[in-house]
Amino acid sequence: MKKILVLHTGGTIAMHADATGDVQPDEINPLNAVQIELPEVKLQVENIFNIPSEHIGPIHMLQIQQRILAAGNDFDGVVVTHGTDTLEETSFFLDSTLNVDFPIVMTGAMRSSNELGADGLYNYQSAIRVAIDDQSANRGVMVVMNDEIHAARFVTKTHTTNVATFASPISGVMGIITKRRIIYLYELPAHTIYPISMVNKDIPVIKAYAGMDGKLLELLAATNVDGIIIEALGAGNLGENAARGVGYLLSRNIPVVIVSRSFKGIAEPVYDYLGGGVQLERAGAIFASSVNGQKARLKLLIGLENNLSPQELNKYLQEF
Repeated sequence: MKKILVLHTGGTIAMHADATGDVQPDEINPLNAVQIELPEVKLQVENIFNIPSEHIGPIHMLQIQQRILAAGNDFDGVVVTHGTDTLEETSFFLDSTLNVDFPIVMTGAMRSSNELGADGLYNYQSAIRVAIDDQSANRGVMVVMNDEIHAARFVTKTHTTNVATFASPISGVMGIITKRRIIYLYELPAHTIYPISMVNKDIPVIKAYAGMDGKLLELLAATNVDGIIIEALGAGNLGENAARGVGYLLSRNIPVVIVSRSFKGIAEPVYDYLGGGVQLERAGAIFASSVNGQKARLKLLIGLENNLSPQELNKYLQEF
């Protein structure tokens, strides 16, 4: 019999809609009363939080990570229920800092427990099915929603309300869930995992735009930030004035990480002019090839908390 640790953290999956249709948290997570009828599985259910996912930050992610580490070899897998707005960030943090061979599966819901077409209970059961499947070992952290399995490394939320909101633009879905089977479509490339015990770094994320100047970047430098993520234009480019702001940050030894604000594709230095990716990289900016801004922020945080050298940090952030 498989033993699965379930960690409830709150989110829409644990909320209800009132008479006006507004969605609110329940004092007691309704999933606590759910009986999942699956053979050969024993669940140990814990309510680690009961908060909206917008209230979750790195300190909460670290608490989830520490609970999973404490579980050690007592369980065959872990399922985490979570609000969808920051689910991709928590899953990415766990995937980047936990070196375990048992499955860790995250899930949530786009419709609260008493809404028409509520998807939470189905997603919850699907996540447990994935967690107990023998094929799921050594696959890192996975996100299970809407009959699909996504790698935490590549998944992102793409729609504000649709139940099919999660997608993996770079890699595509890692697996699918049918009534009888769990089917995996590919193996993940190896990646570096760093332990972490603190999450004290201040790293804002800035989206680039046409006509952006460098003033905001200079103001941020004065606040003693530990690093800055810039969601740059196209493959990783900025206007002239914004590029000068990047130079100002780098002159003060503040790491600048470049990702693309585009939904698909990877960031890489291609254009060689002031503000072009080639010159930004030459000045010392780091290109995080495969992640969006919110994930690059966590990756930089992990790298800085592990005191990586500039060369190690560059290699780590470029890794898929």
